[in-house]
Amino acid sequence: MTQSTEEFADRLFRSALGTAELLSVYLGDRLGWYQALADGGPADAAALVERAGGTPRYAREWLEQQASYGILTVTADGQFALPPGAAEVLTDAGSLNYLAPMARAFAAAAMQLPALVSAYRDGGGVGWATFGAEMREAQADANRPWFDRALPGALAEVEPLHSVLSRPGARIADVGCGAGWSSLALARAYPEALVDGFDVDAPSVATATANARAAGLADRVAFHEVDAGGGLPGAGDHDAAFAFECVHDLPRPVEVLSAVRAAVRPGAPVVVMDEAVGETFRAPGDDIERLMYGYSMLICLPDSMAHPESVGTGTVMRPDTLRGYARSAGFTDVEVLPIEGFGFFRFYLLTH
Repeated sequence: MTQSTEEFADRLFRSALGTAELLSVYLGDRLGWYQALADGGPADAAALVERAGGTPRYAREWLEQQASYGILTVTADGQFALPPGAAEVLTDAGSLNYLAPMARAFAAAAMQLPALVSAYRDGGGVGWATFGAEMREAQADANRPWFDRALPGALAEVEPLHSVLSRPGARIADVGCGAGWSSLALARAYPEALVDGFDVDAPSVATATANARAAGLADRVAFHEVDAGGGLPGAGDHDAAFAFECVHDLPRPVEVLSAVRAAVRPGAPVVVMDEAVGETFRAPGDDIERLMYGYSMLICLPDSMAHPESVGTGTVMRPDTLRGYARSAGFTDVEVLPIEGFGFFRFYLLTH
């Protein structure tokens, strides 16, 4: 249905409110003010700054803005409180409802808007290294609760896959492992397995290696800096392979999927987890579709396009697109695994 001028003006006005809210969440998250309210209870500007640092005048403005938006509440004596529901979403890094990293990701993208305008106008892209540590950490922190809390149960529901992963000495490849939380979750879920994490981003590999040491899993989980498009170490030695939320980012996905197929034993399961977007494009789209186009337009597509000869998939990778990549890489088919309710994601099994 076509919107009138007044309706669309109201829509854009509310989008501006949402943008201001998201950026205010970024400030509260990065300054540690939400955590200070969650840990210490209600506070005024002076008390908040004493707990977490900052400048009282800015703290007062932020507290009042947060209360005006209904994120914080105001106590009878004029202090500001963070309600439990908001506290979980904004400060509980282990919760499946933890969404503070979303604000960090879009803020990191906003910092690169001049570069994005240049890329859209003249070609090229904005690579992962340009987005920097803010984006890298936001991505890792957003997915970690799902890997830690939901992945073991999700994989256990798929008996043939679970059986392979449970074999003593099973070797698992995790391609595009980022900060390594998916690899560590696999190692915890399958204590007799060995996990190799692969990523092209050197800072991510360094972080993943440190995370493995801190988790006491460095004896079973190893991370490797490698461009998987050129092949993976240990060809034919892996009993299963995963690619968690990375195929849509790959500039040359067919080359990487071909390398993954070569890295596993004949017939071994290869699982891709990617965004659960619609089978086909429809306008208007639902909320998940809109969110994924937001990520694609500002982050994933520019990252992919920063590399030569990129296919430019973008975040909105529909099932038939992945199916085409997989078949070009030598897989016979792609089926959707019966794993539901796992965030914004869909699991695919690539058969060969």
